[in-house]
Amino acid sequence: MSKAAVYKGNKTIEVVEKENQPLKAEEVRLDVAYCGICGTDRHAYHGVMDGRIGTEAVIGHEMSGVITECGTAVTDYKVGDVVVVRPLDWCGECPTCKRGFTHICENLNFIGLDSEGAFQSSWNVHQRILHRVPEGVSLKDAALVEPLAVACHDVRRSGAASGDFALIIGGGPIGILIAQVLKSKGVDFVLSEVNETRLSIAESMGIKTLNPLKDDIPASLKEMNNGSLADVVFEVSASQPGALSMSAFARPRGKIVLVGIFGSNPEVCLKDFFWKELELLGARVYAGEDFDEALQILNSDDFPAETVISKVYPLEEMEKAFRDLDEDLSVMKILVQCGDLK
Repeated sequence: MSKAAVYKGNKTIEVVEKENQPLKAEEVRLDVAYCGICGTDRHAYHGVMDGRIGTEAVIGHEMSGVITECGTAVTDYKVGDVVVVRPLDWCGECPTCKRGFTHICENLNFIGLDSEGAFQSSWNVHQRILHRVPEGVSLKDAALVEPLAVACHDVRRSGAASGDFALIIGGGPIGILIAQVLKSKGVDFVLSEVNETRLSIAESMGIKTLNPLKDDIPASLKEMNNGSLADVVFEVSASQPGALSMSAFARPRGKIVLVGIFGSNPEVCLKDFFWKELELLGARVYAGEDFDEALQILNSDDFPAETVISKVYPLEEMEKAFRDLDEDLSVMKILVQCGDLK
């Protein structure tokens, strides 16, 4: 028997006892240690995704854990291995998969939404989506690998390299993690955010910041970037002001990476795209190489995991954790401890 947090609809989560599922040949059984709450989980909690996930769903995908049992066909992992899960199950048959882009498979099963997720103490997953965690990374910190992999993918899509100057619009968890990835690549950058609490958190990490309600962003960029606007702009805020201003902050022939998920079609300035010959790049989830890079960054000495992780709640208090995220803007990332592992 194990425990699972089941979303019941209408901001209600019930922790229940459940039977462990039989293990398939290529699966491992995990004791889940920690699982982070992301923006998508919050949408689910608020009922926005009931049509997709239903009201008897175990969600969650930003996890860390330890293998407790291996199926008969598992060869690359063993009991006791510390791992994270890349929560994408692709078909391998659609045109997109055949072109090598399995992370945006046309029939993608995003695990934790389209199928059972990690907010439970015991979980069966296929071996092909596992990544081994380096010895120097704690189980708690390893729960940051998935959102950090998102940031790695965003930066990889941009092509940003040392010598470039980047602007990050939005200082939430993904914006902060993009800053860490840029730092690891030697890319200079500044973060734009309107919320004073988030600005303070970013500044405590040594991140240069601007507030568009107070600062002249184009003038500040030119001062920081030898008279030029940003080489790369990451739009992470998913806000109308961010969508409208992103092209104004990019230099001619600059790149804009769309990271934030918009619920509706925002107004954008197409004239800027024409006039400055800008490139707009979408960035969705991650590939295996992004997880590998995230694990390397997380294993570095200067990654600020303690600042990114604001609080840890037990599985039984998941509803309280979601309310905390809704009500307290000083909270950056909340982890849920799903079992006894620490």
